[in-house]
Amino acid sequence: MLFLIYVTCNSNKMFFFFILIFSTLISISANSWMGCWIGLEINLLSFIPLISNSNNLMNSEASLNYFLIQAIASINFLFSILLKLIIFKNFEMNLFLSILINSSMLMKMGSAPFHFWFPNIIEGMTWLNCFILMTWQKITPMILLSYYMNKNFLLIIMLLNTIVGAFGGINQNSLRKLMSFSSINNLGWMMSAIMISENLWMLYFMLYSFLISIMCFSFHIFNIYFINQLFIFNINFMLKFLIFINFLSLGGLPPFLGFFPKWIIINFLMTKKFYIISFIFMMMSLITLFFYIRIIYSCILFNYLKLKWFNMHLKNNYFSFILFNSLISLMGMILSTLFFM
Repeated sequence: MLFLIYVTCNSNKMFFFFILIFSTLISISANSWMGCWIGLEINLLSFIPLISNSNNLMNSEASLNYFLIQAIASINFLFSILLKLIIFKNFEMNLFLSILINSSMLMKMGSAPFHFWFPNIIEGMTWLNCFILMTWQKITPMILLSYYMNKNFLLIIMLLNTIVGAFGGINQNSLRKLMSFSSINNLGWMMSAIMISENLWMLYFMLYSFLISIMCFSFHIFNIYFINQLFIFNINFMLKFLIFINFLSLGGLPPFLGFFPKWIIINFLMTKKFYIISFIFMMMSLITLFFYIRIIYSCILFNYLKLKWFNMHLKNNYFSFILFNSLISLMGMILSTLFFM
């Protein structure tokens, strides 16, 4: 849905948008590492024109930083491929090469400990580009990561992602940085899901993309980029409530829809006796819910600070879109529970 909105609003960038889609398909359908690398390079070169804007200095800076980081990750990936083809041609891929390939993919998707570029680049983007970077741009690295993964290395990385994403979003005033740290936190859950099953990862990724699309689309409509704008703007209380529902669902609070895939992952980790990992995952989810609930609590109590002379009018189709998706987010967990019983 949001992809179609993006294309219609930016018709002059439609060509690069379709190349972005096809480059992902090239990478995930390639039967060689070189084909995967070519798809990644096409993806990089097609995403740069989408985020660059000569009239906005922050967008231009974000596009340049994104190009440099992705180029470094691509060089590391290509270097590891050449090592495999030339030096380790007749041997199994050793520990060093597996960690090198995994690290390259982690850098491309903005995973901890290579996450330092991710919040800063998202801060210079529009909400629609933020949505693409937090969802679509993670598909190719995640699937390439699943082709050959070092499970012991990824266990450490996914724990690090949940911890960094939880503690990094506590003192943030920017909603874009807050959503970026939330994306890093959910990336740890995605890694655990793809280590369990690709179908579980697809379920988690689709539900996460659905919730992120609601948030990005809502903030794009209201032109909200900072938390204090939620306090000041005279938004209808029902609209605030609908946005807050998606905050809670994104944090994984039952009975909302976002809790359902996390519930499956926790059940699997408990059956495999990964009790410490399950405990850390649940505690970090509580921390993310803490700063989500803090925003909700502040917005409700600080409602008297809104500017009485400033009213925001929303078209009925936008309101219906937010209402429909928020009801899915609220009732989806109950319906999915009845479906799987």
